[in-house]
Amino acid sequence: MPFAKRARRIFRRARFLLYWSVVAMAAGCSRREPPADLVIINNVEPESLDPALIVAQADMRIVSGMFEGLTRLEPVQAHAVPGLAESWDISPDGKVYTFHLRTNLCWSTGEPMTSADVVYSWLRALDPKTASRYVEQLYYLKNAEDFNNGKITNAELVGVSAPDKYTVRAELNSPTAFFLDVCAIPTLAVVPRQTIEKYGDHWLMARPLPVSGAFDLVAWRLNDKIRLKKNPYYWDATNTQAEIIDLLPVGSPTTALNLYERGQVDVVWDKELIPSSLVDVLLKRPDFHKFNYLGTYFVRFNVTQKPFNDRRVRQALALAVDKERITKRITRAGEMAAEHLVPPGTHNYQPPPGLGHDPERARKLLAEAGYPGGKGFPHFEYLFNASPIHEKIAVELQQMWHDELGIEMELRQVETQVFWGMQQRLEYQMSKSSWAGDYDDANTFLAMFVTGGGNNETGWSNPHYDELIAAANNELDTAKREKLFQQAETILDHDEMPIIPLYVYLGISYFDTNKVTGIWPNMLDDHPLQSVRKIKPQK
Repeated sequence: MPFAKRARRIFRRARFLLYWSVVAMAAGCSRREPPADLVIINNVEPESLDPALIVAQADMRIVSGMFEGLTRLEPVQAHAVPGLAESWDISPDGKVYTFHLRTNLCWSTGEPMTSADVVYSWLRALDPKTASRYVEQLYYLKNAEDFNNGKITNAELVGVSAPDKYTVRAELNSPTAFFLDVCAIPTLAVVPRQTIEKYGDHWLMARPLPVSGAFDLVAWRLNDKIRLKKNPYYWDATNTQAEIIDLLPVGSPTTALNLYERGQVDVVWDKELIPSSLVDVLLKRPDFHKFNYLGTYFVRFNVTQKPFNDRRVRQALALAVDKERITKRITRAGEMAAEHLVPPGTHNYQPPPGLGHDPERARKLLAEAGYPGGKGFPHFEYLFNASPIHEKIAVELQQMWHDELGIEMELRQVETQVFWGMQQRLEYQMSKSSWAGDYDDANTFLAMFVTGGGNNETGWSNPHYDELIAAANNELDTAKREKLFQQAETILDHDEMPIIPLYVYLGISYFDTNKVTGIWPNMLDDHPLQSVRKIKPQK
């Protein structure tokens, strides 16, 4: 991402957080507020609530409750179902989608919502000035990538239009089997043009804030909570289960568990919020729920810096990692060691073989790169955000690379929001990383590392890899498409290694099923807020 884009985004966020800090202080003087129907610990403080800017799963959970797209994910299997669009038609060649909006759509402020709002929202995300990190999700539209890159400036050439008040036409570059799933991603959610044009970068501070989803934003109090309230104008408000939801930003597993045990919270998302020393014991309890989902924990290299611009160095470090040692000593919930980025069980895809664990070969490659026995290898930093499990994994990697390769790594822990910014700006040498699939398809993992991708964040580029990803997404035959993706992944996490996959996530959340309902263990670990509610005790 060009520096100017990054600078604008950082400046916007700084002003945004400053405003909310003032709001948080002022909130302490407000009158006593009603209790929430449901209290959820949602991991760390959100980076933003702008659908076009977010990328973290914790942010998406909140934003999906506030802003909806043409489709949404149902809570049981996390499949795409009608959202703001009640139906759609697909052309025989699979390249044109015609969406039919519900005729009763309104913003939370009561104004009608139309197809023009959808077109505006998609073009806003594509606008280079917005600097969306997830903008590639719109590149399936004709001319969208060229518009985002500034090669064309006429928005009318982009493959989204509004033939009438209740119709949206999306013209794609090629058949895209998962396009309906893409339409449920927050980047494509519908946002209020009238408010954004009036307030600019401060639009989320507007009161009342028009939202298109199930919940209004009542307050965002930094280091305290985000409060959401049921939107009575939402098209499916009848089925929104909770009136008020509080989401707490808690990054400490011990704090999260203590709040839950004291009955101050009802639900805790994420395995990271379980004290690792207690995982074995807690998983035996009926209120701790374990499930498979599409997520991988991995390490990123900044390949623009020496010595990590040498793929032999990257391969050597990967071969020296005993991944099962990490899953058995640290994660301890039954996670699978990963040799590839795409998790097993992904729809219509079997990952290719990875490099494996081979310290002897690792030492040979390091010697070939000019560092026999680790001699002359520069000290380097491993960047990670504040979390006990990230720290333990960092220490384990540090020890393995010291013992097997004779190289020294320094650990650098930073606050989560600082971490995201540094990783995005390539201000690191190696960093902790993870990715959870947005839809059940290999593309959601592999397309991340195309040249210039907003979530690539490694500086790595391989034209053949880019061509394979593009060819796979042009291919209608499922078997041929799988082979193209397998060739691409072989380049990514076997030959070139801009990343080191460590393990496949196992989802764990904790809540009492006798007290909370509406949460199902699906492969995307996606749980729409409008489906969750407290069970009223019987009298």
